[in-house]
Amino acid sequence: MKEFKDLEKIIGIEFKNKDLLKQSVVHRSYLNEHPKFELHHNERLEFLGDAVLEIVVTEHLFRNYPETPEGQLTNWRASLVNSKMLSEVAGEIGLEKFLYLSKGESKDKNSKARQYILANAVEALIGAIYLDQGIKPSSKFVRERMLSKLDLIIENKLYMDPKSKFQEKAQDIFRLTPNYRVLSESGPDHDKTFEIGLYLGNKLITKGKGTSKQEAQVDAAAKGIKKNKW
Repeated sequence: MKEFKDLEKIIGIEFKNKDLLKQSVVHRSYLNEHPKFELHHNERLEFLGDAVLEIVVTEHLFRNYPETPEGQLTNWRASLVNSKMLSEVAGEIGLEKFLYLSKGESKDKNSKARQYILANAVEALIGAIYLDQGIKPSSKFVRERMLSKLDLIIENKLYMDPKSKFQEKAQDIFRLTPNYRVLSESGPDHDKTFEIGLYLGNKLITKGKGTSKQEAQVDAAAKGIKKNKW
């Protein structure tokens, strides 16, 4: 039995409609195994929450950083609303133990899929707060849980993805633009693994792996940053 009072206490919000809170953590996979479950999955709430999150963060950045160009604001916003940040927020409020998942999904802990499920549940929770309480409490949640991290993100340049950061440093130090080359592909079409080489000129700096070329490039860039202690 999930004690949603505990979750309400953690987030500091007492729901009028408890079903909205409960629905925000129902993953589609759970309904496949429990078709008679009284609530729908959380994807519509996620859709709403995503929009609420975006407007709250965007307005905050617009009002508080009047001299900052649009491109920089876009990078900051992306760092505040991406799946990594949202899954971290899920961890902070202990959302995982409240999820309704299929038996298969329940076993798949610490995976990228679980990170996305948690991130989506946070967006669904924001949507549920908005429907139940309105814009002020949902904005307060976003300010406390996401926007409170903005200073740290700016100070440490965490808004830059590894590829952008490596390129900036490589151009600044070596006057070279990095390039990426596919070294190998393995696995069936629906489950491929790519190995990508990160090069400066013709010199191989690091190798990265991922389930897409983009993911492998990011992995290689992150390793390049670590290797060069940037």
